[in-house]
Amino acid sequence: MRIIAITSICLACLLANPYVDGDFGNEGAGALLLWPTARSTALAGAMTGLADEAEATFFNPAGLAFQSTAKADITAAEWLPGLYPGMLYGSAIGGAPIRPPCLGGHNAYVSGSLTGLTTGETDIVNEHGDFLGRVTTWSGMAGLQVSVLVTDQLGAGIGLKVLHDSRYRWGWDLWLSEYEEGEAAAADIAVLYRPFSQVSIGAAIANLGPPIVYRPNGETDDLPRMARLGLCWTPVENRNVRLRVMPELDKLLVGMFSDTTGKSFGRQLNEEWRDVRKAVGVEATFFSLVSLRLGYFEDVTNQLGGFVFEDLQGWTKHYGLWDALSRKSLGQLKSIGLCWGIGIGTNTLRFDLSSDAAIYDFPTSNWKFQLTCNDLGRLFRVRS
Repeated sequence: MRIIAITSICLACLLANPYVDGDFGNEGAGALLLWPTARSTALAGAMTGLADEAEATFFNPAGLAFQSTAKADITAAEWLPGLYPGMLYGSAIGGAPIRPPCLGGHNAYVSGSLTGLTTGETDIVNEHGDFLGRVTTWSGMAGLQVSVLVTDQLGAGIGLKVLHDSRYRWGWDLWLSEYEEGEAAAADIAVLYRPFSQVSIGAAIANLGPPIVYRPNGETDDLPRMARLGLCWTPVENRNVRLRVMPELDKLLVGMFSDTTGKSFGRQLNEEWRDVRKAVGVEATFFSLVSLRLGYFEDVTNQLGGFVFEDLQGWTKHYGLWDALSRKSLGQLKSIGLCWGIGIGTNTLRFDLSSDAAIYDFPTSNWKFQLTCNDLGRLFRVRS
């Protein structure tokens, strides 16, 4: 029973801040940073430079401006069952192009999104086996995104969202203190530039807004403000094969350069670079029917993904790709932070499956299932 309580404490910390900075962290509503779809999960979240489907609402709403059909997708997952059973995650995204008179004939795109994460119900007991209560925590977000084409090559987008986050606060003696919940509003701003048909570059700043205030104590936590920079390169595209390569850098902005105790600027800059989440995704689509996806992810500061080595004392440590290639005697390689997935279907309707289980240090499956429609108008015409 003690294990259940300890696991719940770890879970509460993870939900409050799944990608917290090891030195400065105190961010709330960490569920905002979870990859919302199976496709984006398979590509390790490297979507800011691509942003070609409805899931652009999360990574880079500016990408919607280049889209010309009504699109939607829905994703469901049993989230991290290896950590704790009964946790569920889901997202639903949809949007359509419009041509408002105020834009002088230029295209615009409007979309909406919903995401939710719940831990389900958990009976909490203390170290003596006494029942302390039953907890149910959940996080949810509703968003509206609007994007426009500034030029034929440049799109700009903005997203507005409201969110709810609930949690239980714990004492180190495993006694349940009290339930807290709060609401907040945030905004995303983004651009996508396509200088060539084979290349696109995206940048976004997500989760801008005031701190979330938790009731009843009035405690405040910063939202997980994140800067994203991504590239999409399509070296091969013909009737039979399309190959895309997508590197990306994401940086949590909360607490940047806060730790100045006796450190030079160069050392601070090096530590901030180390804190950057780095990813690269590769997607190969064959005959417009089958897509194979592979992603590499590293967040060394928070011990997610990367190259995991075990030293002679049995301790495991996460290293980045550069460290793994340039340093010697790191130990025995245990795992690599790879994500993968597959998509099957036409350009109109597609089913996607993915797993990012390898980026975690504990055994889990973490499957995501996604149904995507990239042309709602055509789908309904075919049905009718």
